Amino acid sequence: MRLVMKFGGTSLGTGSEIRRAASTVRNYSQQRNKIVVVVSAMSEVTDKLIEAAGEATLRNRDSTRLFLKNLEERHAQASRDAIRSSEILDQTLASLNGQIAELENVLIGIDHLGELTSRSRDYILSFGEKLSTIVMAGALKDLGLRTEYFLGGQCGIVTDNCFGEAKPLMNITKQQVKEKLGPIFEAGVIAVVTGFIGATQEGQTTTLGRDGSDYTATILGASLQVDEVWIWKDIDGLMTADPKAESSAKTIPLLSFPEAMEMAYFGAKVIQPRALVLAWEREIPIRVKNAFNLDSPGTLIVQKPRVRSESVVKAVTVTNNVALITVTGGGMVGVPGITAKVFAVIGEKNVNVLMISQSSSEGNISFIIPRSGLEKIVNALELSLLGKGYVKEITPETDACIVTVVGAGMKGTPGVAARVFKAVADQGVNIRMIAQGSSELSISFVVEESDGVKTLRALHREFKLGC
Repeated sequence: MRLVMKFGGTSLGTGSEIRRAASTVRNYSQQRNKIVVVVSAMSEVTDKLIEAAGEATLRNRDSTRLFLKNLEERHAQASRDAIRSSEILDQTLASLNGQIAELENVLIGIDHLGELTSRSRDYILSFGEKLSTIVMAGALKDLGLRTEYFLGGQCGIVTDNCFGEAKPLMNITKQQVKEKLGPIFEAGVIAVVTGFIGATQEGQTTTLGRDGSDYTATILGASLQVDEVWIWKDIDGLMTADPKAESSAKTIPLLSFPEAMEMAYFGAKVIQPRALVLAWEREIPIRVKNAFNLDSPGTLIVQKPRVRSESVVKAVTVTNNVALITVTGGGMVGVPGITAKVFAVIGEKNVNVLMISQSSSEGNISFIIPRSGLEKIVNALELSLLGKGYVKEITPETDACIVTVVGAGMKGTPGVAARVFKAVADQGVNIRMIAQGSSELSISFVVEESDGVKTLRALHREFKLGC
C-alpha cells in the first residue's frame, strides 16, 4: 500500500515513544508499503512555545533562558532514548542544537523589539515540529531505514499568507510535492516531514492551524494519491462517546466522511476538520489507529456511510466552552436583512458560529459561538443593532453546551428525534435550542453545561451504543 502515517504529539511524548513509532514505521515498511511519515511536536511543546513567545515580548529573559534549556534537554534526552548508534545520535544532537540556537536568536529579536507579529509567531511555533521530526528521522535511520528529512515548505506545501491559519494552494502544492517527494517515495525512501508547517510562495514559514499536522498528512496524501492516510493517536479510534464521560463507549469501526465531519465539528477532537474535508474531496480513506495498541484495527473513514437498521445513531458528542446569544425584537419581524446584519457583525470579528436557530415569527435569532468570543461579539452587536428600532435586546448566556447525536442511519428513519428528546426529558433536562441540518446526519441541541454529561449518558444508553 501507499501510505501517509501521521504521528501526533501524544504518541511522541518521550524518546521511548518515538522509538516505538519508528519501529511501527519499520514494521509496515518491511511489508512492502511505501510510506511518508508526518510528525507533530512532542506533547505540550507547542503550548510552551506560545508561552515563550509571550514572555519574550515582556523581555523576561530569565524565563526565555530556562525555556530554551528545558527544550534542549528534553529533545536531547528523547534522542538518547530513541537512538542507539552513537554516530546517528551525534548527528541528531548537532541538528537539534542548530535549531535551538536559531530559535534563541528569534526570541532575542522579539525581546529587543517587544513585539510579536503573526508572522514571527508562526515561525516560533514551527520549531516544535522541526525538533521532533529531527529526532524521528534519527530513530528511523537507527533502525536501518532510508530516510530524508523535510520541512513542510521544503517538500512543496505552499500556502497563502494567512499566518496562524494558512490554507494550502493545492494546485501548486500538488505539483511541487509530486516533484520533490514523488521520486523518493516511489524508490521506497521514507520522507519524514514536519507537520503543521507550510510556506508562502515567498518562502515565509506559515502554520496550518491547531492540529495542523493532520492537515499536512492529507495534503501529502492527496498530492501523492496514496491509498490511505493513517492518523496515529493514543486512542483506538473515533468512539461512540468521550470515554472520560461514558465508560461504556466503544470504538466505531467504520464511518463515512460526513459522519466524521459532524463528530469533529461537535466535540470529537480526534481529526482536524479541514484535514477531513480535503481527504473527503480527494476520496482518500483515513484510518485512525492507536500507536500504543497496534492490534486494534482503529476507525476507517470512507466516502459512503454504512447504514444498519440497529445502529441509526453511531455517536453522541458534547461541545463545552460555548455561549448562547439571543437577539430579540418585535421590529425584526418581516424586515429583510436583519439576519444578514447579525452575522456580518460576527464575521467581521472573525468568530465562528457553531449553531443557529430562529423562531418562526422572526422575532428572535439564537446562535452559539465559542465562549472566548462572547464579550467582543456582544459589544459589537450592541453597537451595531441597538437603538436602530428593530432589535430590543441582546441576551448572552454562558451556561450552555451542545449535545449532538450523529449517524447516517437517522436519515429517513421515523422516530429518531422523538427517542432523543424523550430520553433527555426523562432525565429532567431542559432543552434550550434545537437545530438539525437537511442532511439529517445529526441532531444538535443546547442544554445547561452541568447537564451535558448526564444527557450524553442517557442518549448513549437509549441507542445502545455501548453494547
